[in-house]
Amino acid sequence: MIIINSIEELYYETKKAKGSIGFIPTMGALHEGHLSLIRQARKESELVVVSIFVNPTQFLEGEDLDSYPKKEKADRKICELAGVDILFMPTVEMMYGKDELRISAPAIRGFILEGTSRAGHFDGMLQIVMKLLNLIAYHQPKKFRAYFGKKDAQQLALITQMVKDYFINVEIVPCNIVRDGDGLALSSRNIYLSKEQRVHALSLSRSLKKATKMVIKKEFESSKIKEKMEKELTYIEVEYIALVNRQFVPIKHIELGNTIILVAGKVGKTRLIDNIWI
Repeated sequence: MIIINSIEELYYETKKAKGSIGFIPTMGALHEGHLSLIRQARKESELVVVSIFVNPTQFLEGEDLDSYPKKEKADRKICELAGVDILFMPTVEMMYGKDELRISAPAIRGFILEGTSRAGHFDGMLQIVMKLLNLIAYHQPKKFRAYFGKKDAQQLALITQMVKDYFINVEIVPCNIVRDGDGLALSSRNIYLSKEQRVHALSLSRSLKKATKMVIKKEFESSKIKEKMEKELTYIEVEYIALVNRQFVPIKHIELGNTIILVAGKVGKTRLIDNIWI
């Protein structure tokens, strides 16, 4: 595995690639969820590139940028053991200049759900993802693949739209949510949870299981599903429960094969999200 800390070296190494490239952008503190993306990329690509960069522009004032978990040594070892070919670890100074152009999230879909309480978050996220995708695409005559988890469903939808709107030469590959044995969706922020809080956090996945059972029993009305889900969310400071289609338009009735059910809330001071694709 090659560890790269400069854009010039990244260009040099990716230009040499003769086969397909699989790219996984991350913010580090790697866990089994990230590993599932790497494994899928490894199966489908000749060259696997992982980036680790804690992006400051997607953190809002008062959020956990300074305390965001950093495990550089462990992350390097994880990538090496997983068969990553290139680990790209840029600095903030390398990725951002002064008074540079900005990317803005869509006026509607970028300011609902996650965008409601985190105004500006998606602007920063899209900014860095576009930069990273363009760095990989720079010397590639054909499409490469970039892998993103479905847990950040709204992020995935906006990245997919950005790639389409700005004609970026990449195929976005959505990957399934990975869960611990108790059902909790894997997240780098789970380490903030105490044992008691972790038990409380399980109500997120329980609420989604309840929704799934209702759909199986042919209950398709969104309001009724949300009502039942809310009753499952004990000890959670619920931020939202939402049913949307794949384009993130709110729906009143389940559309089989085109629905995402999402939930977000705080357990103590830790904000968690989860979802299920129907």
